[in-house]
Order: sequence, then structure tokens, then C-alpha cells
Amino acid sequence: MLITTTLAATLAGLLLLGRDARAADLRDIELRRLFEPTAAELRAERSGRIYIYEGLRESDVARAMAEQFDRVDSMMFIRVQRPVQKTEPKSKEPVEYQTQNDGC
Repeated sequence: MLITTTLAATLAGLLLLGRDARAADLRDIELRRLFEPTAAELRAERSGRIYIYEGLRESDVARAMAEQFDRVDSMMFIRVQRPVQKTEPKSKEPVEYQTQNDGC
């Protein structure tokens, strides 16, 4: 019974870590596509393709609006991550983000 419980806890932990790793990998891919698009991606956008960026940080969206404004017609941002205000301004904990509820 103890082995089964330990195994289940280990597998659950690996699945959670895997999900976080996949999310980080996807974010990296989306940031690359947003700020360093390939020639093929730009051609697709010019032909009318729209790319949906999901879960990017609010600061990434603001940067895209400033640096990539000529491509904004080909972008859709959903579930934007906004930083959460800490109660202690000098907190050394990493910044937490909250997903914006956009109805999507």
C-alpha cells in the first residue's frame, strides 16, 4: 500500500512538472513567433492567417503592440497573464500572475 501511494504521488508530481515545462516551452515558441517570425509565418499572416497567442504575460502583449504594431491584424491574445499585486511591496518571492478572464 505504501509503495502504491508513493508511486501515485511521484507520478502526479511528474505530470504536474511536465505540464509546467510544456507551458514554458509553448510560451517560448509563441514569443519567438511574436517577435522573430519566420518568412513563412509572415507570408501566412499577409495571406490572412491569424495566430492566437494564449497565456502570454501582459508585458509581452504591450511589447508586441509597441514593436509589432504593423502585424497586429494577424494577432489575437487570450488568457493574458497579469501580475498580481503583493501585499508586501518588498517581497522577494517571484511575481505571481493571474489569468485575465476574457470569456474565451
